[in-house]
Amino acid sequence: MCLVLVFNTAQAKIQSAQEVVMSTADAVLARLAIEREALDADPGKIYGLVNEIVIPHFDFVSMSKWVLGKKNWRGASEGQRDQFVGEFRTLLIRTYAKALLEYSDETIEYLPVEENPDSNLVVIKTKINQSGSTAVPIDYRMHVSGGEWKVVDLVVDGVSLISTYRGSFASQIKKGGLDSLISKLSQRNATMVTNGDRTASN
Repeated sequence: MCLVLVFNTAQAKIQSAQEVVMSTADAVLARLAIEREALDADPGKIYGLVNEIVIPHFDFVSMSKWVLGKKNWRGASEGQRDQFVGEFRTLLIRTYAKALLEYSDETIEYLPVEENPDSNLVVIKTKINQSGSTAVPIDYRMHVSGGEWKVVDLVVDGVSLISTYRGSFASQIKKGGLDSLISKLSQRNATMVTNGDRTASN
């Protein structure tokens, strides 16, 4: 009986994780359809949509710890940690927003959930089917934080977002330290905003 209860609890958690991804995707696509004309006129409005619907389902503190690595995270001051989390969060928001603006009626296919009994992570596997092109696999690695399922990594076409940024960030920290990385992220985010404003004005 205990084994059955444990199994059923695990299944319930897996299903709820997938439901978070599905309901979030449905909400985003519905809003894109409704606000397409407004977004075409002012692409900067996409940031509000992403902040409202998508961002609450990401665990940016855990992502920041993993992307910096234990040594760099533990060696950082509280102020540096807060600054990095903020800039990294902004970077991902703007990157995600840009991808959404390029969305053009692709369909999302949900695959069987991947669970590792030796890990607290659940992987929600999807494929973005594009007309006349190869489908793009996107996996959402999630864990429970504060009683809710949160995304801690995105794997797009086999490439981990966290692993990619971790390599480039480690290189920058080695060259100039964590403050240098934070400064460069801040500059990059400011440039992305400027470019977005220029696009909107055109």
